[in-house]
Amino acid sequence: MSGPVGGTAPPEGTAPVEVLDCRGQRCPLPVIKLARRLPELPVGAVLRVLADDPAAAVDIPAWCRMRGQEFVAAHEEGPGYDVRRVG
Repeated sequence: MSGPVGGTAPPEGTAPVEVLDCRGQRCPLPVIKLARRLPELPVGAVLRVLADDPAAAVDIPAWCRMRGQEFVAAHEEGPGYDVRRVG
């Protein structure tokens, strides 16, 4: 499989503080929920978004780039996407 979901190992110290389960939800709901929840977490916190919509593999990293947040890693299981709040 190509794209960000490759089971990349997250860097040390990136354990998620919370898991946002968006499985079964279609685009754009996972990104909308991420955008609403991330600002409620402390700066530096990692949020794992579980999203099985194939569009999430592209949408979540793109949202991070546009919003200045850090896309940490993609995980095949879930599948999940880790995002760190930068500011």
